[in-house]
Amino acid sequence: MTPCGSVSVRTYVAGVAALLLALSACGGAPEAGPSPATSAVAPSTSAEPSPSDVPSSSPAAAKPGSVPPPWLGTRVLKEDAEGYGIAGPTPKELRHRAWTLPDMMPMLPGDGFTAEVDIAPDDVIARSTWVPGCPVSRRELAWVRMTFWGFDGERHTGEMLINARVAEDVVGVFRKLYEARFPIEQMDIATKASLDAPPTGDGNGTGGFVCRPTVGQTSFSQHAYGLAIDINTFQNPYVKGDRVIPELARWYLDRSRKAPGMIHADDVVVQAFADIGWGWGGDWNSLKDYQHFSENGT
Repeated sequence: MTPCGSVSVRTYVAGVAALLLALSACGGAPEAGPSPATSAVAPSTSAEPSPSDVPSSSPAAAKPGSVPPPWLGTRVLKEDAEGYGIAGPTPKELRHRAWTLPDMMPMLPGDGFTAEVDIAPDDVIARSTWVPGCPVSRRELAWVRMTFWGFDGERHTGEMLINARVAEDVVGVFRKLYEARFPIEQMDIATKASLDAPPTGDGNGTGGFVCRPTVGQTSFSQHAYGLAIDINTFQNPYVKGDRVIPELARWYLDRSRKAPGMIHADDVVVQAFADIGWGWGGDWNSLKDYQHFSENGT
């Protein structure tokens, strides 16, 4: 494999500036194989937090880490010879990171976990990183929309491209994460523009298909086959030697921390993927890719 940390930076940072405009406007922070052409996963219900019945005489102060800094996604890093950002320690605003960016998809119906799966339509393929020459055909990619819990304790909807052959299994994984109330900042599809965007080192995404090589190599990553998924890339960075991706995520290299959104050995995230036979990059020896899960374990 494929360390997919670089995907996070290039893939998910683009468009954050636009999202921040939305945040400022509202004054706060919210984010193949044989397969049926169309399928749907029936909604299920899950208890949601009850609003407090204790009146408050003044607005509550925002919890630390619950509001993104206004510069998120806008401060381009200087690049090294390999095109990665040069960064120092994690800024204090990005420690204890626990906000959820606005959804880019309409809310799915229901009040619990819901997922919808279709073979990816033309308009979705057009805004993805798929191009002729990718190691998977466009008809092998499924467009999955799913609900998830945000760091704000609210129900959100995101989207993902994944190999249609594993779509049902992947939906099952995210159902378990929803039931465990595991928080996700944002779930969206990598675009060509974001893949080529200069590094800001502060991206944080959850996604699947990205047509790109493995970090530091020329061979395709498992993401390019739609057979790998990254989750909360900032809280779960890629690290090999001095290379950390996202570049500003060094604070999260201390895996003894128990911050929300982090993935640890034998937790609900690792176990849910293990249940479908997928491996975790946090188990690797030569490097660690804490965000990364793949069908073949690479």
